Amino acid sequence: GTLEDQIVQTNPVLEAFGNAKTVRNNNSSRFGKFIRIHFGPTGKIAGCDIETYLLEKSRVSYQLPGVERNYHIFYWLLSNRYPDYLEKLLLEPEPAKYRFINNGCLTAEGINDQEEMKNVNDAFRVLGFSEEEKFALYKSVAAVLHFGQIRFKQRGEQAECDATPEAEKAAYMIGINSKDLLKALLQPKVKVGSEYVTKGQNLQQVTAAVSALSKAIYCRIFGWIVAFLNKTLDTKKQRQYFIGVLDIAGFEIFELNTLEQLLINYTNERLQQFFNHHMFVKEQEEYSREGIEWDFIDFGMDLQACIDLIEKPMGILSILAEECLFPKATDQTLQNKLYENHMGKTIAFSKPKPKKNSKYDSHFEIGHYAGNVGYNITGWLDKNKDPLTETLIATMHSSKDTLIASLFVVPEESKGKGKKKGGSVQTISATHKEQLNKLMRQLQMTSPLFVRCIIPNEKKQPGLIDATLVMNQLKCNGVLEGIRICRKGFPNRLLYSEFKQRYSILCPNAVPRSGFVDSKIATGKIMESLPLEKDTYRLGDTKIFFRASILGKLEELRDERLSKIVMLFQAWIRSYMVRKGYKKLQDQRTALSVIQRNIRSWLCLRNWTWWRFYLRVKPLLSVARQEDEMRKAAEMFEKLKEDHEKLQKHTREVEAKSVELSTAKKDLQLELEIEHERIGDLDEHIEQLLTKKMELDEYIRDLESRVESEETNIDSLNSEKQKLQTELDNTMISLEDALNTIKKLEHDKKTKEKEIIKLETELSQKDEHFIRLQRDFKKMEKMEKETQSSFVEEQERLSETHHDQGHGEPAVGPVHVIENQLNKEKKFKSDLEKSKRRVDNELKQLQSAFEILEKDQRMLVDNFRGKEQDISMLNGKIEEEQSIINQQNKKIKNLMSKIEENEEDIENLKTIKNKVERQKVEITHELEELTDRYEEVGGVTQAQ
Repeated sequence: GTLEDQIVQTNPVLEAFGNAKTVRNNNSSRFGKFIRIHFGPTGKIAGCDIETYLLEKSRVSYQLPGVERNYHIFYWLLSNRYPDYLEKLLLEPEPAKYRFINNGCLTAEGINDQEEMKNVNDAFRVLGFSEEEKFALYKSVAAVLHFGQIRFKQRGEQAECDATPEAEKAAYMIGINSKDLLKALLQPKVKVGSEYVTKGQNLQQVTAAVSALSKAIYCRIFGWIVAFLNKTLDTKKQRQYFIGVLDIAGFEIFELNTLEQLLINYTNERLQQFFNHHMFVKEQEEYSREGIEWDFIDFGMDLQACIDLIEKPMGILSILAEECLFPKATDQTLQNKLYENHMGKTIAFSKPKPKKNSKYDSHFEIGHYAGNVGYNITGWLDKNKDPLTETLIATMHSSKDTLIASLFVVPEESKGKGKKKGGSVQTISATHKEQLNKLMRQLQMTSPLFVRCIIPNEKKQPGLIDATLVMNQLKCNGVLEGIRICRKGFPNRLLYSEFKQRYSILCPNAVPRSGFVDSKIATGKIMESLPLEKDTYRLGDTKIFFRASILGKLEELRDERLSKIVMLFQAWIRSYMVRKGYKKLQDQRTALSVIQRNIRSWLCLRNWTWWRFYLRVKPLLSVARQEDEMRKAAEMFEKLKEDHEKLQKHTREVEAKSVELSTAKKDLQLELEIEHERIGDLDEHIEQLLTKKMELDEYIRDLESRVESEETNIDSLNSEKQKLQTELDNTMISLEDALNTIKKLEHDKKTKEKEIIKLETELSQKDEHFIRLQRDFKKMEKMEKETQSSFVEEQERLSETHHDQGHGEPAVGPVHVIENQLNKEKKFKSDLEKSKRRVDNELKQLQSAFEILEKDQRMLVDNFRGKEQDISMLNGKIEEEQSIINQQNKKIKNLMSKIEENEEDIENLKTIKNKVERQKVEITHELEELTDRYEEVGGVTQAQ
């Protein structure tokens, strides 16, 4: 189907798996969703995506008795719309038999289960589900029903299965062995230290495990469906805008409020804060932007304390996640931690007061925007984390059904104790918090519109309003706060131009019809002329703001003004219509008077004697006139009789002559027909000649135009040839210059190469000399060290000798010998130091010279490289110029050949033109002869 059809068909699928009958609604959505429809730059739909929140998992195994149903898909599948499905799924079309769906009622008013099942099946087809994928979903739903039928019994300290056929059916639906399934439920393996130990489950634990497994299957199936829909609706087209619809449950305050209610109410706190900020804070910020004097009012903006209590570090969700990591944590330890961290430290957290006639206890109370809500924390630790054991997950992952196997992924073994404790478990509360933060970021970037759904009564009856229920909803939804700010603030506003255009009718004299008047000034004049207090409106920078109901009064004044204008217009029209009718009556009265006057005159005249005498004499006056007319008629008759006789005589003569003429006419007609045939032939021949002449004339004109165009082409080609020749000459000159430059550069290059070789030779000699000096220097340093050491030894020996002589001991050797040797050593040492200094100086000079040579070498190398680049550039230019020259020569050759071809064509055209002109002259002569003959024939015909 089309993308639009697919978007529409997502609704039956989501309703089937996510909606159910509740106390207040027969088709209640039991999950939150954010649907975004994306549009491209042209405004056409470019895709859609759906994000879901907090599917109510507890409904899979439990519903309120007598009033609620499980999710629709269970009852629709069992409606027997498709009997072959039920046969394959090992199901019977009797919902009352199945424990997970028979807790509440089995039917819902206004819902036809069989028809809805058909709609879902058709929707799957439109959305691109294959038959295998569709049947895999139905098998998963059937598996949940079969899980509900498995019964267990306690035997000693351990439970055992009491309904093996149902277990086999459930195992068959999910594609695993029934023994493996029962073993994973009854005797799961638990990791103790580094080893796995089999743990026996009692009846309560096994029942909880089956319920948890059923919920997990259904929840993951629902998530897989949403992911499939998103994949189907993702068209990869360019996206620019989107319209999103967030449908989520409002604040929930029940008799028993658990973790689901906490997460839903936490979501509503965030949404309510967003609503307040958008409606109240931004409203008052606009007053400031428009320059209106306004004292900021806090309209119930104390939601942050409640939000911090839930989501901040060491808040309720943080403590809950922390407790889920401790194996020995219980509901009591969780409660103790909550009280220890928050009791008396925030106004949003308090200890609940005991309620009379309440079935459930409240362990703590939170002050929400909608009111104080008491929460029962029983089972929160199990609800928050995945209650499935690793054994059960591994068993499900080994399923032969690819869908089931993909839904249950075995977690990787955590390495080390730190990782074992550190958040490898993704809790429901953490997942929801991440989703909510992402949602709020998206909402911050949109322009939201808010729709508040109000339930009029809980009896599902039309026309019945429960005032207390409605008021409570209005208070919880922030509608009353909106009404407060409307009464205190300025809820209505209009741009000055819009106000002037709409309400200038209230004071037309304030706004002159001619000339330009600023809209703000005009608005101020209009408002001053109206009977309104100045406190009821404010003039901003770009808009005029009104208090509640003032704009309605202006509309009433405008309606009154329009009514007066319409009434005046109607009165004028009525007066015009009345005057028109009155004039018509006047005209009728005048005509009636004239008619009456004429009738009266006639009545008086008809009895007058002279009138009666005139009427009697009038016929006698016409007798004499009739006698004269009879006489004239007799004379005319005689004359006509004579004329008739003459005419008859002439007619007989004419008839005789006519016979003769008719005979001659026939002869002439025969001759005329012959001449007409000859004339027709001549006409045809003349027309052919004229056509040929016109064709020749047109051909001559074409030839002349072609000759002119060819001559023009020749001129342009000649000019282009000259231009190309000029360019070629210039190019040749440039080429010669470039060649000379290249020769010069090559000469410079060779010179520089020689200089570089010379410098390199000198540099190598200097290097050798430098190395030799360094070697001598090292040798001298070594000799100096040896001399110093020998000098020290001699000094020590001399001092020992002096010491022995002082004590009267015999000397080792003569003293003067040692002194001479010492003097020699000193002299040698001074000579060595002098030579060392000399070598140092030479070494420094050589190093400076070496550095200068290296610098010169680098300069020469850079210069050489630059010359090489210049040469390569010039070579490239020469090649380009050479290619241009070759192209120009080729063009010149082509032009010369074209010129020669055109000259030949011109000669041929001239020859053809002369030939055609001769033919034209001959045809003209022939045409003139034919024309003369035609005229002669025509003259003869006329003469005959």
